[in-house]
Amino acid sequence: MNVTLRQLRVFIAVAEAQHFTRAGDAMNLSQSTVSAQVRELEANLGLRLFDRHTRMLRLTAAGAEILPLARKAVADLDSVIGSSSQLKTLGRGRVSMAVASVQAALVVPKLIREYSLKNPGVKIVLHDVAQDEVLDMVRAGEVDFGMGTASDTRNDLSSRVLWSEVFVAMLPPKHRLASKREVTWKDIQGEPLIGPHADNPLREHLDLALAHEGISLTRLYEVSLPLTIIGMVEGGLGIGVMTTSITRVATALGLVLKKITHPVVVRDVALIYHPDRSFSPAAKDFHDLLISRRVDLSDH
Repeated sequence: MNVTLRQLRVFIAVAEAQHFTRAGDAMNLSQSTVSAQVRELEANLGLRLFDRHTRMLRLTAAGAEILPLARKAVADLDSVIGSSSQLKTLGRGRVSMAVASVQAALVVPKLIREYSLKNPGVKIVLHDVAQDEVLDMVRAGEVDFGMGTASDTRNDLSSRVLWSEVFVAMLPPKHRLASKREVTWKDIQGEPLIGPHADNPLREHLDLALAHEGISLTRLYEVSLPLTIIGMVEGGLGIGVMTTSITRVATALGLVLKKITHPVVVRDVALIYHPDRSFSPAAKDFHDLLISRRVDLSDH
């Protein structure tokens, strides 16, 4: 059986017009083409759909039963075609992303607004999570892509660098190191340190870089979210070891940031995605926006 969409459309038009010529005029087809399409449909179905008389055309009992099914089939196909067209032109769609909490708060909102103004039919789903959850969600296919620190020790995901940051010491303003021109890793080794858990990609990256220099850090407190680290430093519990991404929040609370040297350690904030999964048109368009704005993002 090789029933075509065109045959169904012609059948519906003839049934509604009860005339081959009038149906052909409505569809901009010749009467002979309309008749041929109906004959082919009848042959494919093995059913007679119309009783033909000299001045009259009527649906058979089989044709009357087939008509509502044909209308539904054509409507469903039109819906699929319309939806695919909208997806392609970004008239509708969905973009989901997992973003480390600092970037989710300070970077992504402006991008979402810019994108949504151009594509109001696309729904943006933002998961603001801890760094390690970004990788897990991308790996599991729960999101289109992630933004955060790409792990140096797990290479099953692909990444593209958006901008780079350096590690800093976050200090209460009256701390003895706050007035120093330069702070080194040796300076902070004896201090009560606050940082991410051991399975956090940001910490993995830092510990690996320092290990090459023979430096090891011991955290007195380990937490999941940067805002907690900031709050603990403000509360006088120790020194936070973070990157410059937290500058706006930390300085707003009166904390002091000092770049840590000898060595200066850099981390890349990256767009993270699964190499075996393709982007939807909407996700690809948001991806392209992120890439085009990566220079501006470095100044957030």
